[in-house]
Amino acid sequence: MPHDDSAAGVWASIGLEPARPGDRPGVSGQLQRVCRIAATTLPATGVGVSVLARDGTQVSAAASDETHEAIEELQLTMGEGPCLDAFSTGAPVLVPDLGASARTRWPGYAPEALDHGVRAVFAFPLQVGAVGVGALDVYRDRAGPLTTKAVDQAVTFAEVAVRTLLDAETGTANAEPAEGGRDLSILDTFTHRLELYQAQGMVMMQLGISLVQAMARLRAYAYAHDRPLHDVAADVVARRVVLVDDRV
Repeated sequence: MPHDDSAAGVWASIGLEPARPGDRPGVSGQLQRVCRIAATTLPATGVGVSVLARDGTQVSAAASDETHEAIEELQLTMGEGPCLDAFSTGAPVLVPDLGASARTRWPGYAPEALDHGVRAVFAFPLQVGAVGVGALDVYRDRAGPLTTKAVDQAVTFAEVAVRTLLDAETGTANAEPAEGGRDLSILDTFTHRLELYQAQGMVMMQLGISLVQAMARLRAYAYAHDRPLHDVAADVVARRVVLVDDRV
């Protein structure tokens, strides 16, 4: 647990956090370490980071553990949740009691998150100036607000996550690059975005519906089959999955 709450202290702690078997290469692996350090520093049961884009594509990036990676993915599959709200507004979304009022705000996400043991969630936008690039989510298994100190710490971790993403884009990330000196995990992120775009367009053309409706159909299929959205998009593009018109 780092004694220095500054960004420099967080970076030092991340540098001391060893990679674990199963960690992804490159920046995604570094983000996993950011999440693990955050989860042990903050009063949290888990932490996740998602990379998002204004075009509507959302790609889960990393989490402190597999359980919270699934919870992080849940928001992206459902198309709603504190992560998406923090990203769209550019302001933190602090929910100290998910069961109290969130069911009306996120009728799809909240019950599922509660079933996964989440009782409170706090989302902090990842910002580059006025431009949002994603969100960092802090999960707790009991209701209750974060202290002012914990909020400040979470903001610092969000800043470190942004720096990690920017360094990956410029090739200066502290994480060891993948094969060929290119960060394949970041390339995978953009591949997922392109596949989602392509799948959305294919569903629109196949079913004669709008782009918004096409995205809703993809999300519904992913949720119904308990699969990540980007995996469904890849199958649609490869024509392994064909969504049918269920209108009568």
